[in-house]
Amino acid sequence: MRVPRRMLAALLALAAVPAAASCSSAARGDDARPGDEPPAALAPYERLLPAPVSARAEGPGYTFGPGTVIRTGLTDDEEVRKVGELLAEQLRGPSGLPLPVVDGVEGDGIRLRIDGEAEGAGEEGYRLESGPGGVTLTARTPAGLFHAGQTLRQLLPVSGPGTVPGGTVTDAPRFAYRGAMVDVARHFFTAEQVKRYVDQLAQYKVNTLHLHLTDDQGWRLAIDSWPRLAEYGGASEVGGGPGGHWTKDEYRDLVAYASERYVDVVPEIDMPGHVNAAQAAYAELNCDGKARERYTGIKVGFSSLCVGKERTYEFIDQVLGELAELTPGKYLHIGGDEAHSTPAADYAAFMDRAQAVVARHGKTVVAWHQLATARPAPGAVLQYWGHDRTAAAEKAAVAAAAKAGSPVILSPADRLYLDMKYDKETKPGLAWAGYVPVRRAYDWDPGTYLTGLPESAVLGVEAPLWTETIATRGDWELMAFPRVLGLAELGWSPAAAHDWPSYSRRLAAQGPRLDAQDVTFYRAPDVPWQ
Repeated sequence: MRVPRRMLAALLALAAVPAAASCSSAARGDDARPGDEPPAALAPYERLLPAPVSARAEGPGYTFGPGTVIRTGLTDDEEVRKVGELLAEQLRGPSGLPLPVVDGVEGDGIRLRIDGEAEGAGEEGYRLESGPGGVTLTARTPAGLFHAGQTLRQLLPVSGPGTVPGGTVTDAPRFAYRGAMVDVARHFFTAEQVKRYVDQLAQYKVNTLHLHLTDDQGWRLAIDSWPRLAEYGGASEVGGGPGGHWTKDEYRDLVAYASERYVDVVPEIDMPGHVNAAQAAYAELNCDGKARERYTGIKVGFSSLCVGKERTYEFIDQVLGELAELTPGKYLHIGGDEAHSTPAADYAAFMDRAQAVVARHGKTVVAWHQLATARPAPGAVLQYWGHDRTAAAEKAAVAAAAKAGSPVILSPADRLYLDMKYDKETKPGLAWAGYVPVRRAYDWDPGTYLTGLPESAVLGVEAPLWTETIATRGDWELMAFPRVLGLAELGWSPAAAHDWPSYSRRLAAQGPRLDAQDVTFYRAPDVPWQ
């Protein structure tokens, strides 16, 4: 569906800032007509992405130069100090400045301030104030300070010293859950590559990384109680490559790295389907007791754990127990999609027991929306991945489960699946849900998307990247960027800020920043790239 065009209410208060207009026809928006003048370049506060709740340019700014320091306040809060150190690290590279981090609040510079009474900030909101004496970042929590720092990065030049324009930003997210998923099971990727993605996501206030760790083609995490899962089940991937897996230490390090950037990791062990790699490693997971051959194709729905065997549930308990111990976040994802080889009654019985295992290990269940056709546990989170052609009854089941208390994460395949091709010319990717150009990925409203699903039942949004056809960093980034920035705005910005003409210009303004970070991104033809 298309959302009616609305003015970007979050920016109505902006004062005009002189800026040179581009004379290139490429700078025109998609609604330009022959003879129209190209739009003037956006002022710094107008370029922010995701769009803040409010932003106002006012008065002279702060000179960001060799004498700038980052001040972490009078508190001895070690977490605030870490936020300051990370912000300094993020700013040093582009600016070339030393940016020492010091205690105290007196003097100019970039000041980090925790205020438990900060109005309207919530757990992740913040206030940014810039003037000649410095820039003050205020939040109720260190997470809010981190997000304020990411906004500050966008107000600075892409490279070198410069000036933070005078003004104020007051901001908080629309949805609590703003996620991206990466499938390391179809094609294996190193933890270092995933860390790169964490950095790319966090600068746009995405706060969740969902890791699809297991599938028919590979098992990517070492499990002590079942070592052949990774050693043998992980030694394959789509197309017959060598595959690979992460050690527990690599996973712990990745989780800690994400946590420092206020990104929670949600690990997924898909079940009862998508399990051929496990069944190849351990014959006892099959009803007939015979090990499966490793699989390197891309078909789905042919594998299933043996629902009637108690050994199956010992397996689940041990695997999820080790994963829960490694993962400090509240969620464990147990898949549940495309279990075509599991009869409906067996599927429901299996998911009952799997959900109980998750609870026993102190976590909250997340599952793909097919769980709605079984018996979701109280508070279980459903992740909807349907599309415009999904049957009405399937959509209604999700709405009914939400009404019964299951929050919903929206990942519609024809909007947010990052592996869907942009158009017929896109080389990597698939198109079973249709083509997903940049505008389509952005131009919908999560609050009104599913009939019968009120915004209050929407936990948030997530953009999955499945890797059947994605084998390199370049392909990964080409498919994710710039569409994942639309995901960031849908999850963070107020509904009133939703406006394609404005968004497309703000997205275009991110181009030089993405270039500077060596991100391979798709230059959508209807975005007026600079």
